[in-house]
Amino acid sequence: MLELELYQWVIAAVCAGLIGFSKLGVPGSGIMVVPMLAIILPARQSTGFLLPILCLADIMAIYFWRKHVQWQQLIKLIPWSILGIIAGYYYLDIVSDAILMPLIGTITLLLIAVTTWRNSRLGADRPIPTIWWFAALMGVLAGSTSMLANAAGPIMTIYLLAMQLDKRDFVGTSAWFFWIINMVKVPFSMDLGLISPASLLVNLILIPCIIIGGILGYKLVHVVPQKLFNTLVTVLAVVTSIYLCLKAF
Repeated sequence: MLELELYQWVIAAVCAGLIGFSKLGVPGSGIMVVPMLAIILPARQSTGFLLPILCLADIMAIYFWRKHVQWQQLIKLIPWSILGIIAGYYYLDIVSDAILMPLIGTITLLLIAVTTWRNSRLGADRPIPTIWWFAALMGVLAGSTSMLANAAGPIMTIYLLAMQLDKRDFVGTSAWFFWIINMVKVPFSMDLGLISPASLLVNLILIPCIIIGGILGYKLVHVVPQKLFNTLVTVLAVVTSIYLCLKAF
């Protein structure tokens, strides 16, 4: 098992709880997980450490939101996302964090800006994007950024908001999407040596924290109005993107 000090266990437990809260509640609310984990683990190792926790939280989210999923959205996204994962796998050892993180953040901010401009110009009656390349672009971006840095959250937020999903369908569809692509990522991560028996044991110990955070997030979604939910996930996507941009400094 990984040798962790008490304060490191506390940080890991809080991170697991935040992931559960984000997966079942407000996507993007786990923004502090990556910088917090950087305190106790190297960036490359933390990517593999996070993956099993994400998969467990995804399973929990799927169970709680099992009646709320838009399969047609997943069918459009998943094939392109798998292509993105494969591309990310081959580029993982080539692209440094100093280049990758700001690039992801900048792309996401541009997408948010375009989406916000489109929404303000067209108003409440704006059409849902149906052109094939929109799903293809977002799928490839989500898959590659997920494989490279577990940073696909803002991309999926933009896509699902553009689809104008109800908050429950938003969380449920997001849960299925991330569970599928995270499971696809597992063999790639194992091949790269990012997942080990020692890290898996720590992941298992943290399961209660994931459950507690997840239940809190699930309860919150039921009381947050749709408009506030959309605003929250958009703001968190912006904050996450800015954080990624600042990683270069």
